[in-house]
Amino acid sequence: MKLQALALHNFRNYDDVTVAFGDGVNVLLGENAQGKTNLLEAIYFLALARNHRTSSDRDLINWQAETAQVKGRVQKASGNTPLELDLSKHGKRAKVNHLEQAKLSRYVGQLNVILFAPEDLSLVKGAPQIRRRFMDMEFGQMSQKYLYNLSQYRTILKQRNKYLKELGAKQQKDLVLLDVLSDQLANYGAQIMFQRITFLKQLETWAAQIHQEISQQRETLTFHYATSIADDALVDTAHIYEALKAGYAAKRDKELFQRTTLLGPHRDDLKFIVNDKDVASFGSQGQQRTTALSVKLAEIDLMHEQTGEYPVLLLDDVLSELDDMRQTHLLTAIQDKVQTFLTTTSLSGVAQKLIHQPKIFTINNGQISSESDDGDEDASADAADDETNGI
Repeated sequence: MKLQALALHNFRNYDDVTVAFGDGVNVLLGENAQGKTNLLEAIYFLALARNHRTSSDRDLINWQAETAQVKGRVQKASGNTPLELDLSKHGKRAKVNHLEQAKLSRYVGQLNVILFAPEDLSLVKGAPQIRRRFMDMEFGQMSQKYLYNLSQYRTILKQRNKYLKELGAKQQKDLVLLDVLSDQLANYGAQIMFQRITFLKQLETWAAQIHQEISQQRETLTFHYATSIADDALVDTAHIYEALKAGYAAKRDKELFQRTTLLGPHRDDLKFIVNDKDVASFGSQGQQRTTALSVKLAEIDLMHEQTGEYPVLLLDDVLSELDDMRQTHLLTAIQDKVQTFLTTTSLSGVAQKLIHQPKIFTINNGQISSESDDGDEDASADAADDETNGI
């Protein structure tokens, strides 16, 4: 899978930009606050129809404009696919092959991306919601069923929490509707949890191998899906469903008192275990970074295994956070394997030696100029328009 071209209109600090990319490593070079991360953000948004930095889509629109647009052309084994997202104060519209999609779940998955930024190092030691979001974003790209179940679960969870608040304020409590909502929530919750467990087992296989390579066979990485459901109930959706139902019944009084749902995948966590110890609590900073890197690289292989296509890799200033050894492993692993977009203020040292024939883009105040790896300018605005014809 490759992103051949991208066109932006009023997106962040880009007024009107059209750019064609290389199939290998695309280096986005420039000083801070010039738009490098914004360009990666546009690619991420084109893929998932949501922003990784803010929950407000309005923040993506240039402050001087009322609407914004992101368009791209994706090359896959099955052919080229134009994608388009239109943003306004009324919401967003998604198009595939110029046809508007009624549901975003039918749009997501047309372009698969993996983002690795400095804040992703907190995947290991950060709050549980970071790891839940990681699972939802990555697994959602690989399975429309997962996205659908997640959407339904969130809708019912919101309804159930609202009803718990209403019940908590009443003397007489009608629990019939609560039982109905509990049953629905357990149904979708069980499917989400079983899908997570299935994907995590597959991801663990890839990550464990990569972690051993980086640690030179000194460390073993395993995953543990942490939930309040007993481990022996995690064998299939039916057993998880029954365990969730029993859990809601057992916690009913506590939930009515606290007026919120205390059980389910929205409360679960993912633990990374290195040499039989929770690396978040007992691991060194080096072990935590190796774990985060192993998981991100494993995602590449898992997405390929699940979809038949390698994803696009977005590296946002991550090289500056890795030592030479981990830089070397990262750049060696992706070389000639996945299309990569890498932001940096300076391409030097290890990176310069390891990246073969990069396509370099200099970004300055929302303007993009392209040059080949020998420094010759090779892309005018007209040439870019020719290459991006069709998006």
